[in-house]
Amino acid sequence: MLQFSKYQGLGNDFVLLEGRGGQLPLEITEPDPNWVRQLCDRRFGIGGDGLILALPPQHGEELRMRIFNADGSEAEMCGNGIRCLARFLADNDGDQPGRTWRTETMAGVIVPELCEDGQIRVDMGQPFLEPDQVPTTLSKGRSGLPQGEIELQGSTLQLAAVGMGNPHVVVPVQDLKAIPFDTWGSALEIDPLFPAKTNVHFLQVINQHTLEIRVWERGAGPTLACGTGACATLVAARLLGLSESEATVNLPGGPLEINWPDPEGSVFMTGPAVAVFDGVLNPELLPQPRQEQPTAVAGQSTSSTADSSSPSTQVENSLDCANDCKDTCQQPDHCLRDEAQARVQEFLSSTSLDAMINLAGDSLEERTLSRFDRDDRP
Repeated sequence: MLQFSKYQGLGNDFVLLEGRGGQLPLEITEPDPNWVRQLCDRRFGIGGDGLILALPPQHGEELRMRIFNADGSEAEMCGNGIRCLARFLADNDGDQPGRTWRTETMAGVIVPELCEDGQIRVDMGQPFLEPDQVPTTLSKGRSGLPQGEIELQGSTLQLAAVGMGNPHVVVPVQDLKAIPFDTWGSALEIDPLFPAKTNVHFLQVINQHTLEIRVWERGAGPTLACGTGACATLVAARLLGLSESEATVNLPGGPLEINWPDPEGSVFMTGPAVAVFDGVLNPELLPQPRQEQPTAVAGQSTSSTADSSSPSTQVENSLDCANDCKDTCQQPDHCLRDEAQARVQEFLSSTSLDAMINLAGDSLEERTLSRFDRDDRP
């Protein structure tokens, strides 16, 4: 039974899976993008802007985070996502305010902290302001960050790029309600100026301490919030002389407090993360298990008499049933799909519905009660 949790940060929502103990199988820790898309589908799956995995560390920190966008692509980092991860860990472990988690990400080590009011404050690290670090082909401008302009559908847009471990472009506009948001957002995401694609943020300056943005996320499209995007926006606005070093960034899902006190130091983000629900994934929606098979070793036969248990004779099966076997099974003598379905049927036939409900319910009820207890504490 695969348990999951759903969390949201200002409406940016994620499916979270616990794997810090190394309990998740390879087909989940290295997921097929098709499975991620199915999981995040709001009609045929759980629904979400992405999938977050809490995994064992690889470089001596407390844990590692992997995050996958709703389109199946992997993201380097996500500000709302790491706040949701921190709240998820606190709920799982019963942590108190002041708890921090040194978290390995593709953008480096990020450190969220549980605040007294239940919000999460995150040290997002230093912004990347060199073009090759963003990455972008825009040249570094007089303001100290990559800048330029682009003609898009008859309009000239001013661009400022910032890296927060993932790429962002900030586009100041006079009126957020008047722009062709979907058209400009989708075009800028894949523009050649950004070789790794980019997140797009249209910025309207309310005053020096209040910024408002609309978000087009790379790999997800329009979203209600983007934590790294809010940080990138504050950095760009500060360097362009549009805001102070601390400001409220209003997003469609709500406000984030962003602070960049030292131009040579970290950006700090503070905002909410809220549990939505816990559940158990239907066995039929689990990804198909990865299979291993023997491979040839110099001077050794690959027949059934070979020692297939030796690690040196094992390779990961790269067959993808969903794509490779659309017309006919490519491995009829050892069909992965049949084997997976057989395992599901074996589980269903050997476990009563009441037992499955109890198995899931005991753990989920325990988590829910712990959250109520936490929220009731003075």
